[in-house]
Amino acid sequence: MTNNDILRSIRYMLDLGDAKVAELARLADSNLQIDKDVVQRFLKKEDDGEYLDCSDRVLACFLDGLVVHRRGRNEGQPARPIESRISNNIVLKKLRIAFELRDDDMHAIFAQAGFPLSKPELSALFRQPGHKHYRACGDQILRNFLKGLTSRLRDAP
Repeated sequence: MTNNDILRSIRYMLDLGDAKVAELARLADSNLQIDKDVVQRFLKKEDDGEYLDCSDRVLACFLDGLVVHRRGRNEGQPARPIESRISNNIVLKKLRIAFELRDDDMHAIFAQAGFPLSKPELSALFRQPGHKHYRACGDQILRNFLKGLTSRLRDAP
């Protein structure tokens, strides 16, 4: 999945406006030059002349801002550096943190999307890349997680 697809999916999931997306990204990095016009360009179709690629840094700032927005800033610890390179595993991890999801929640979300994962498969996605049981999160896994989380959040009473 492209960063633009991920941003588009999360924006729909949470029913966020363009200005809110920009505001969340600036929560992680106040120096980030992003506004609602830039966000609108991220959301355009690739063949549109106005289309703009969402960089790894912008997506990382948005996800970190989402964590701060939903859970609050932890003043007791220094700010974590923003990733310059973002993978599907990092996206999955940041969403898990933002929504305070436990293993059973994650399994339920994948099951709701019709894509059940076993406990070892799920834990492998959150391991460090050098670990012998590490597994890269493919586009299909992330897409199904986003689909299940969207269903869970938008269909909730």
